[in-house]
Amino acid sequence: MARKPTDARVLHGHRVVTGAELRATFEAAGDPDDPVRLRRRVVHGVVLVLLLGLIAGAIITALAIINGHIKLPTPAASEEPRSTCPSATFDYTPPERINLNVFNATSRPGLARTVADELLARKFVVGNVANTEAGYRGVAAVVSGAAGQSAAFTVQRNVPGSDYFQDGRTDASVDVILAGDYKELAAADRVDQTPGKLSCPRESRRIADDAKWPVIPTATAKP
Repeated sequence: MARKPTDARVLHGHRVVTGAELRATFEAAGDPDDPVRLRRRVVHGVVLVLLLGLIAGAIITALAIINGHIKLPTPAASEEPRSTCPSATFDYTPPERINLNVFNATSRPGLARTVADELLARKFVVGNVANTEAGYRGVAAVVSGAAGQSAAFTVQRNVPGSDYFQDGRTDASVDVILAGDYKELAAADRVDQTPGKLSCPRESRRIADDAKWPVIPTATAKP
């Protein structure tokens, strides 16, 4: 039986495209110089160039920031620290009109009694004199309610370096809590009696105290 001749246009079951067919396909696709195709090529080229430019610009900017040639503005803190120190200006109150208590928060025995006697000599009205424990670190904490701020201002002028704290008392009394850095009162004849503001030096310290507020003194045995 005669063998059927092999079709040269079929290879392994797939049809082989001839050169004439390829040419016909390209001709059917249209002229390569067609304006629409040229416009598309131009647009594609422009997009590619812009994309490469953006990538290059991003790399250059990142390197400039890393090397310090470009400095980005630092955003301001969302919340500035609030001052707890009253901003009002007070006149110097005559000492004989001020009722105060003196507390010793140090390990130095008799300190509260010594300071109380010095304040008595300046005509302050001294009430309670005792030892106490306080979380405050500094010279001394001067504590009063809103009604005693003017009196506290006068006390601070006699205790240089002291820190003012306000509590919830309703009377005009003032507590003086002597702390570890206390050395002495201001010289009686050199006390500044001009108007001024309460002082809160803790707010400008580089390292804040662990305790934001002093422990309100609870009287113990008198020294």
